[in-house]
Order: sequence, then structure tokens, then C-alpha cells
Amino acid sequence: MTEREAAAGWAPGNVDLITPNAGRVYDYFLGGACNFAADREFAKKVLEVLPEVRAAAVQNRAFLRRAVRLLAESGVRQFLDLGSGIPTVGNTHEVVQSVIPRARVVYVDNEAMAVAHSEMILQDNDCAAAVRADLRDPDAVLGSPEVARLLNLDEPVAILMVAVLHFVSDVEDPVGIVGKYREALAPGSYLLISHATSDDLPGSNPVGAMYDRTTTPASLRSRARVTELFNGWELVDPGVVYTSQWRPEAPEDVAQRPESALAYAGMARKP
Repeated sequence: MTEREAAAGWAPGNVDLITPNAGRVYDYFLGGACNFAADREFAKKVLEVLPEVRAAAVQNRAFLRRAVRLLAESGVRQFLDLGSGIPTVGNTHEVVQSVIPRARVVYVDNEAMAVAHSEMILQDNDCAAAVRADLRDPDAVLGSPEVARLLNLDEPVAILMVAVLHFVSDVEDPVGIVGKYREALAPGSYLLISHATSDDLPGSNPVGAMYDRTTTPASLRSRARVTELFNGWELVDPGVVYTSQWRPEAPEDVAQRPESALAYAGMARKP
């Protein structure tokens, strides 16, 4: 059986099986099965250079779970997950709907396979939907039928940009993009970001250059640059820190070396 035949049940026919894709590579790091040989080969090369990447992916996923659970427990009932990638266990709708069963979640991704798999998982969930769109086009995202059906933008919304903005280049103006979403949301809305960095890594880091050879080149940014993404928002404690430092709850949430998390994280509120 070819890989295409094996994937027939969960991958659209137009998916590129040859070029590694960051979302599928991330799925591999998390132990998922929605990835192809090219993704696995690339992931193994990354691990040879930077073995911490697998643990960093797990730390990032744990940050997402902690943060969205906190928001749901605080009464937030609407979530817009941008660049959501391929759903894995403990994804946004599972966490928030375990707290608020009728909480509404819209996933957005520009990768066909991620959206197709999301739609399959969500087919019996009338409070969640998936949209194929690019977060760099806020008008298309916010104007989609799924957002119109599930989210009331006149009430607070939690907007998630977890492990995605490092795939938006400086030329594409990530600060401006985040600002457009802020302008469209009601006061009391929240912004959640995690972002890859090479801060505190010894020597030169080739991983960024490796991602340049994928369908999703990456721009690793410093803590100061990540903090700029929250312009116009009010950061909540503990501010912008490594993912493992953001309100850890269990021993496994804490990294012995915080910088090994390879990503900063933060939450902020629209005043």
C-alpha cells in the first residue's frame, strides 16, 4: 500500500506529500499519526540538531491546555484558534468544552489536511467548526460563515495564535495583523500567543534555516519582539515568559532549563 492509499481516509487528494509541512512535523513531535514520510524525515533531522524540540512541542501543547482552561474557568465562552494545525488529543474544544459544554470554538488553518481532519473530528459537534483560511487575512477569517454562525464579536472572544506567528515574516507585519484582530474584537477579549525563539541557545542555531526548506519558513524572534505582538493589549501575569514558566501546574510542566522550551508565551486582555 502506498502512503497516498494509506492516507486516503484522512487526507485530501491535493495534499503535498513531498515537501515537509510544519503542522505535520509538529504533529509528529507530539506523537501524532497525521504526517508523511517527508515530514518524519525532516523532523528526525531537526531532532539530530536540536533534541529539545520534541519536549518543547509537548511544553507548548501543555501551555495551550493550561491557558484555555483558565480562560474557560474565567467564563470565556468563545474561542478563535488561528493556525490551529492538526487536532491532537487535548485540543482547544476538548479542553474548553470540558469546562463549558456549549462553549464555541472555531479553528482556522490554511493547510487542507489540517482542516479536513478537523472537520472529521468535529462533524458531530455543533458548537465547533473548522475554516480553511489564512490568519494573515483577518477580513476573510472574521467574515467566514463559520465565524458568523458560532461567534458573536460583540462579546469577548479568546483569540489563539499558538505556535503560528513565527510563520509570519516581518515583511507581512505580524504586529499589524494582530492589531487588526484586536480592533475587531470586543473589550474584554483575550489574546493567547506562543512563539518560537532562539534566545539563550548556545552558538548559531540552524533550525530556522532548515525550516526555510519547508512549505512554512519560520522567523524566530526575541522576547522583546514577541512582546511587541501584544501592543494595544494588557498583559496578564506572568507576562511574556518561556512556555514552561507560564503558570505551571504539575511537575512535568516545569523544564529544568526554561530556555529548552524554545518558545515564549503570553496572555493579554483587550482593555
